[in-house]
Amino acid sequence: MRTFRRAGIAAVVAGLAIAVSATPAPAAASVRSVTVSTAGVSRPGVATVTPVSGSLHPLHVSGVYVGGVSSGGYMATQLQVAYSHLIKGAAIFAAGPYYCAQNNADQAIYACGENIWPDDLSLLESDASLWASYGWIDPTSHLSGQKVWIYHGTNDSTVAGSLTSDLASFYRHFGASVTSVTGPAGHAWVTPYGPGACSVTASPFLNACGTDPEGTFLADLFGSVSAPNTGALTGTLTRFTQSTYAVGGSAAALSLGSAGFVYTPAACAAGTSCRLMVALHGCAQAYDTVGTAFVDDANLNQYADTNQMIVLYPQATPSAVNPYGCWDWWGYLGGTNYPIQGGAQIETIMNEVHALGG
Repeated sequence: MRTFRRAGIAAVVAGLAIAVSATPAPAAASVRSVTVSTAGVSRPGVATVTPVSGSLHPLHVSGVYVGGVSSGGYMATQLQVAYSHLIKGAAIFAAGPYYCAQNNADQAIYACGENIWPDDLSLLESDASLWASYGWIDPTSHLSGQKVWIYHGTNDSTVAGSLTSDLASFYRHFGASVTSVTGPAGHAWVTPYGPGACSVTASPFLNACGTDPEGTFLADLFGSVSAPNTGALTGTLTRFTQSTYAVGGSAAALSLGSAGFVYTPAACAAGTSCRLMVALHGCAQAYDTVGTAFVDDANLNQYADTNQMIVLYPQATPSAVNPYGCWDWWGYLGGTNYPIQGGAQIETIMNEVHALGG
């Protein structure tokens, strides 16, 4: 893998960490662009379930998908590209293309945030092809035909507007079927249960825009989706120890939280074949920072109850090299393998996926 100059990790600002956004991809055979507006609907109350301590157990998993926002969006793409034989689709809020930071914190800020520097999209595409030929990631041919849903918030000024467009272009280059959605959100995961107003950029970075992106992207990824459970949740939220699955045996050493979470609907626990969604928070959005806000408000548990879907919520955490609790999408752990098979955080998440039967 190409080696790049490492810059001071402390230079990565909190605003960049939580989310990244850009303009929608241009129209093409495999890209559908949609513009949505705020409907002015009041935010409904969210039903939550108290976590219980436990461990991960094999379930009947029929397919694995991934979703994420900002640093979680970058990690979602890393997971999908590295393990595209297993991960069949992705929903990404506010992130740029695969390997955008190129193992360089300055590149993360100035190319993948402010876009003062170019993000070198053609180089990123070439790197992915080269690494697939080396066996460092799965063959990129697996991406062909996969569903990818990408959201850009027009009030997100943290990251320049070309980046989600380049993310869509990256996937399109390898034959993925991309849906690019534009809405009025700020720097956030958009959900009907978000405590934040649509256009703001503020903790916990969960914004209500009078829309239901989760229903939209799940329908896109799965082909169809049933209406969510808007009453009391009927599944179980399990809090598990991440060190059990961490590469090297220590979650803290990898800037991962001591606890992760998984929501399991009753039908899935009883043996029904279910899809698995890996949901990745952004920076300043992990359990150790905002509690279960992302787990509770992301509007995934509600759809899980009615759509035979398990939701895995891995957790990063703040640390000396990662003060805002971001996922490692620029190399802060010190290695160059963070975006490929063998990357410590990627493998930890995959260990959790495998423990659930994925």
